[in-house]
Amino acid sequence: MSPLDTTKDPDTKADPTDEGADMASLMVAVRKYFDLMYDCDTSRFGEVFLPTVNLHGFRDGKMQAWPAGVYIDVLNKRQSPKSLNAPRDNEILLVDFASRTQALVKARVRVANMMFIDHLIYHRIDGTWLITSKGFHLVSE
Repeated sequence: MSPLDTTKDPDTKADPTDEGADMASLMVAVRKYFDLMYDCDTSRFGEVFLPTVNLHGFRDGKMQAWPAGVYIDVLNKRQSPKSLNAPRDNEILLVDFASRTQALVKARVRVANMMFIDHLIYHRIDGTWLITSKGFHLVSE
């Protein structure tokens, strides 16, 4: 059975010809995430993250758990890599579809001089892929 076969999910079609479209639309969403991490333009936060998103990861040796509002504040206070003319360095390391409406994307993301490995849980809600959960790991500063 294809990882995109959702015959048991009544809210989605199980047409395997749509698998390429599913991947293409998810890649558009990932590109929006990379853009947000680069320019920190939080006016587009809702195009990337579900308002109820939670983010988890270790910072300064302590586990952090941030709701959307805290993360928006972090992004607003951060000097964007774009404003620093920092190089963009983003890479998709893994894509795993659980269904036509849920996917995991593992990505490497540079934010100025910091390198992160992010595990992004996406759900397709009303036709739009949004991040509903993010686990981050700071690889280096």
